[in-house]
Amino acid sequence: MSDTTNLRQAALDYHEFPKPGKLEIRATKPLANGRDLARAYSPGVAEACLEIKEDPAAAARYTARGNLVAVVSNGSAVLGLGNIGALASKPVMEGKAVLFKKFAGIDCFDIEVDEADPEKLADIVCALGPTFGAINLEDIKAPDCFTVERICRERMNIPVFHDDQHGTAIVVGAAAKNALHVAGKSFEDIKIVSTGGGAAGIACLNMLLKLGVKRENVWLCDIHGLVYEGREVDMNPSKAEFAQASDLRTLEDVIPEADMFLGLSGPRVLSPELVRKMTNRPIIFALANPTPEILPELAREVAPDAIIATGRSDFPNQVNNVLCFPFIFRGALDVGATTINDEMQLACIDGIAELARATTSAEAAAAYQGEQLTFGADYLIPKPFDPRLVSVVSSAVAQAAMETGVATRPIEDLEAYRAKLDGSVFKSALLMRPVFQAARQAPRRIVFAEGEDERVLRCAQAMLEETTERPILIGRPEVIETRIARAGLTLTLDKDFDLVNPENDARYRDYWETYHELMARRGGTPDIARAIMRTNTTAIGAVMVHRGEADSLICGTFGEFSWHLNYIIQILGRDDLHPVGALSMMILEDGPLFVADTQVHLHPDPDQIAEIAIGAARHVRRFGIEPRIAFCSQSQFGNRGDGTGGRLRAAIRMLDAQGHDFCYEGEMNIDTAFDPELRARILPGNRMPEGAANVLVFAHADAASGVRNILKMKGGGLEVGPILMGMGNRAHIVSPSITARGLLNMSAIAGTPVAHYG
Repeated sequence: MSDTTNLRQAALDYHEFPKPGKLEIRATKPLANGRDLARAYSPGVAEACLEIKEDPAAAARYTARGNLVAVVSNGSAVLGLGNIGALASKPVMEGKAVLFKKFAGIDCFDIEVDEADPEKLADIVCALGPTFGAINLEDIKAPDCFTVERICRERMNIPVFHDDQHGTAIVVGAAAKNALHVAGKSFEDIKIVSTGGGAAGIACLNMLLKLGVKRENVWLCDIHGLVYEGREVDMNPSKAEFAQASDLRTLEDVIPEADMFLGLSGPRVLSPELVRKMTNRPIIFALANPTPEILPELAREVAPDAIIATGRSDFPNQVNNVLCFPFIFRGALDVGATTINDEMQLACIDGIAELARATTSAEAAAAYQGEQLTFGADYLIPKPFDPRLVSVVSSAVAQAAMETGVATRPIEDLEAYRAKLDGSVFKSALLMRPVFQAARQAPRRIVFAEGEDERVLRCAQAMLEETTERPILIGRPEVIETRIARAGLTLTLDKDFDLVNPENDARYRDYWETYHELMARRGGTPDIARAIMRTNTTAIGAVMVHRGEADSLICGTFGEFSWHLNYIIQILGRDDLHPVGALSMMILEDGPLFVADTQVHLHPDPDQIAEIAIGAARHVRRFGIEPRIAFCSQSQFGNRGDGTGGRLRAAIRMLDAQGHDFCYEGEMNIDTAFDPELRARILPGNRMPEGAANVLVFAHADAASGVRNILKMKGGGLEVGPILMGMGNRAHIVSPSITARGLLNMSAIAGTPVAHYG
């Protein structure tokens, strides 16, 4: 079976199984009993209807309209397939809806309309206005698409956006802006030759004019040659706008000294011989799919310094509309924009372009392993899976909408809005805000034991951008500098971070002598101390914290937790500091859940369990959350004498005797911890009368660790931690599976002095 056949069958299977199509509808409110039904439908639904009748803007409060987009097509110009009709276009439109949801959290209905007449199609779209917050027109042939969009924009008071035109134009504009930056040229001075007079091509040229290109410097060609004044064949008003007063007639005639070629036409339109006639450092956007106007390798044979973009994902610089439409709609919907105007589109361009020039996110690097994601000729625009797009681009669009007066629901706090958008892609963002704020108020020196790890390097870059900490990295300088360059980071030794080189550091003697002094009467010899300070980066980092050269150590990106913990106890376990337990915050769909002790004590005794609960309560409050601690066991409120129940009951008695201001209850099953009605039936008048527990404390590390891993691997939970409790925030041991974002979160936790959270 050929690769093509395999791909075809795989694509068909993807669309058919486990259920046909790519979309489903889910309820966002409970519907479990008669009370829910009475609120969701009759009679309760009438109240929402009356509110909207009184004030139409209330639809954004009481219905999904404010986050609902229609993707509308008649299938007359489906990319790469042509006029295949409305029904056959449905898989494409479903795919567009999936992208809206995936990249911007926007709900979307795909609507395929069997109507070829553009005015009748516009009538149908306008009639759908009460249902949607915005309309995305898709795959409608030119010039019909111009008519449909014009009529809908005139008659509808919501954004109407033909993505084939404007989405392509925005991404081309961002790529062109950065290509000119790399080439050292400006919009005002360049000559552009374009092939393809369809909707996308015309929209791209109009956008380039808005960016500063002079109309007289634009030469548009189509299948009949140059668009010139007086031409009558295959002309329309949109093409006529770019007609040149010239005797030249062919692409070959107009290509000499062109700075930029913009192709939205067909395969092999641009030959290497024509590229040779362009200026030095030519910019070639060959965007025809699936075969571009010229393959990049052919262009570089005659112009090695060419800056090239295509519409394909297997070449650098893919011009992909997904960089635009989810985020421009996100910003427009969030401010209740009545339209998407030029200023919003230009803001979108600026946001996309600026993001490409910033350092690459760890998440994008992980999604595109093996690709060089460093700004330059082969990286002009960010990748679609860069999670920063939603906050950077959407907030820029929202701000432009407010500044131009088309926002009906202006946002008062743009910074909070950006944080909310970050929270939609980084699950930990909103929960970590109070921790980051506390960390910014008290800058601390954080040393990373595994400084050569790329995740650590990306974390260090993010620390410089998002916190006030200056990281200290332990590792070999040549390895670290090589990996910084490979990852496209901007870190500079001594300027941005400090370094400890285990192989050659002036402090080596001081460090091994300090370690030997601590271990001299615990079996540590000078030779052992010297060897450890050459090879054990966790021990080196702990010695730095002990000596006051760093405030906190982060280690554990590889190796066993217990191995790292051993050295932390040896060096930092003094002055009443000792490891109490490991606390993991699991961020789930319905909020955070804390689990302890996952690592430190295999069979904690009652004293240790009580300490774990006290430490957990203290750390949970760091996140602005009031703890509700459930002591979890197979035993339920004393119904079993064996197992872990006895130790948990003893710990609860200790807490009762001490007197604490946090809520705790137990011992109980996990389902009882989450169900207040079940708790009330089993133990009326219990100390946790309302809500679910948000902290689970176990009397066996296997149980705690098992729950943590199930939540992470099968429950879709994101872990923050583990947080090493009891060590005065002087050391934390992460798990080998931690991400760069996870390390950044831990750096914020480590960056807050103990005094800030009690």
